[in-house]
Amino acid sequence: MKKILVGILFACSALGGNLFAGAFDGERLAAVLEAQPDEVKARYAYRHPAETLEFFEVEPGSVVVEALPGRGWYSKILSAYLGPEGQLVGVDYAWDMFPLFGFFSEEQLEGKKTWAEDWVAGAGEWGIEDGAGISAWVFGSMPDEARNTADTVLFIRAMHNLARFEPDGQFLTTALQNAYDVLKPGGVIGIVQHWARPEMPDEWATGANGYLKDRTVMDAMKNAGFEFVGAIDVNDNPLDQPTVDDQVWRLPPSLSTSRDDPDQREKMKAIGESNRMTLKFRKPVQE
Repeated sequence: MKKILVGILFACSALGGNLFAGAFDGERLAAVLEAQPDEVKARYAYRHPAETLEFFEVEPGSVVVEALPGRGWYSKILSAYLGPEGQLVGVDYAWDMFPLFGFFSEEQLEGKKTWAEDWVAGAGEWGIEDGAGISAWVFGSMPDEARNTADTVLFIRAMHNLARFEPDGQFLTTALQNAYDVLKPGGVIGIVQHWARPEMPDEWATGANGYLKDRTVMDAMKNAGFEFVGAIDVNDNPLDQPTVDDQVWRLPPSLSTSRDDPDQREKMKAIGESNRMTLKFRKPVQE
């Protein structure tokens, strides 16, 4: 698969925070990763959290915003790694995006209205000692006091639905504007996203099937005002070769199309998790 060329990294002593070389703490992160339960470690072969977080320059004591944290696979790693001097901010989709999926019940939709409070409360049950401070909000409702506070924003497998429903409410545009606003000048935005091959039809790669083209992501980030820094291939998986009849959820961990077909399930497990682009952008120092 054609790789995006790695851009030239830059740093400036005036930026401070996690932009200084050497701020990433590999030993600390390695200890955090080693302490995770086996079911979390089983995903390392596909998600490469050590290499990914190093590339995104995430450092202990920093402020990290995580888009769509879900059940907290990355959140628990981040909280322990950031430590008590750090802050982890979970951000979910806007409430009015959820009815567009078409499968949420009225009760589930109602529950989404208190997601921020519920996610923070749930984080108290992770059992992480000396973890980061936890807070949350939803896209389109960023608190004014959050502006220019974050060192890093992470969109890890979180951009496809925003792009999918962009025509219905500018959800991707709003999310990227929030990301821009919350970041400090010079702050990093890291993206890991299911990657559509360039020859796949554009109408298939809208995000509805989980995949986006790198051109789509690059254009959206440029339009939002971010500067491209570089890319790495650590989360590539060339075994993932979907056809126009496929969705990303056929693969682990979802295995949504093979739950009643053991042979097909084994084929999907042999492929592994999806082929993913790993891109880094930066908010300009001077606007």
